[in-house]
Amino acid sequence: MTKTTRDKLIDAMIDALQRKGLHGVGLSELLAGAGAPKGSLYHHFPGGKTELAVAAIERIGQRAEQAFATLFERQSEPLEALATWLHGALGQLQESAFERGCPLATVALESGPEDHEIRAALANAFVAIRQALQQQLQRHAYPQPQGLAALFVALYEGGLLQARVAGSSEPLKQAAATLLHLTRQHRTESMP
Repeated sequence: MTKTTRDKLIDAMIDALQRKGLHGVGLSELLAGAGAPKGSLYHHFPGGKTELAVAAIERIGQRAEQAFATLFERQSEPLEALATWLHGALGQLQESAFERGCPLATVALESGPEDHEIRAALANAFVAIRQALQQQLQRHAYPQPQGLAALFVALYEGGLLQARVAGSSEPLKQAAATLLHLTRQHRTESMP
């Protein structure tokens, strides 16, 4: 399937957000990354870079929901699926020489109170991700699925950030192993 110019611009923005953040990338770089002519950005996104960033954040949330659906379909045990998710994120970070973190976190860290549209899109994306995890945990009768989903997302975001800064996967590996162990233990103790 051939990608539209709009989709190419969104993909270029997702890549830029993951590597450099919203303020670290210029319009020329986005256009070059998308292989798009100059006028195409404002044709598809009249609100400019902010509107494109919102579309990219929305796409990230949609892709995450789809990825979780597929992941949990393949792995019957939610904690194994979550371990696979965390391992995949670490692999991507290591393969990029600790350059490619979570695009949502990158934008969230650099956004301010005046960035209403971006923050609303980020909030919606994080809600969608937490809900996707919560549904799977609930389906498998894990105790406190809402809090547990929020904890896994917080671990993912904070662990990736620390690993990226340290240039080492150890912060996320240690935190993930501990949370997975504690969750298994808590579930066992909570079962009748």
